[in-house]
Amino acid sequence: MAITVRLIAYDELPQLLSLYSHLNPVDAPLPSDDVLQSLWDKILSDPRLYYIVAELSNQLVASCNLTIVPNLTRGARPYGIIENVVTHSYYRQQGIGTQVLRYALNLAWKQQCYKVMLLSGSKREETLRFYEQAGFQRGVKTGFIAFPAEEFKSSSVDINPK
Repeated sequence: MAITVRLIAYDELPQLLSLYSHLNPVDAPLPSDDVLQSLWDKILSDPRLYYIVAELSNQLVASCNLTIVPNLTRGARPYGIIENVVTHSYYRQQGIGTQVLRYALNLAWKQQCYKVMLLSGSKREETLRFYEQAGFQRGVKTGFIAFPAEEFKSSSVDINPK
């Protein structure tokens, strides 16, 4: 089984979106094709955004994305954030996801990132061990997430008062 890990190609958006069904089987609907294509164009033209994929027999079987964030601390070294880590359910537990994450980490280290962060919503021990085996450490920092309040989405409340 010859796996190729690389950056995504422009015309692979449909395959990536199909792969994402293995990440979030029930996800919010996507915008129209023209809006989606415009967003994809912006993503691929941004030098700080990387979509890493694993390909097997012309099929994308795993992916993650890496964002490099410029920074004014730590000697003005950037940091990285990895999101949307997914492996097609048929290809899990074969080391493919680990290869994708290590590729992303190597990209970050080449850009002199002082750290790379990754959050997981999973509490499953095997998932947490997977991230550790790929080079991440748990328990170093505490992660917090904020989501927009539903009440602010549909009301006239000003969430940015002057």
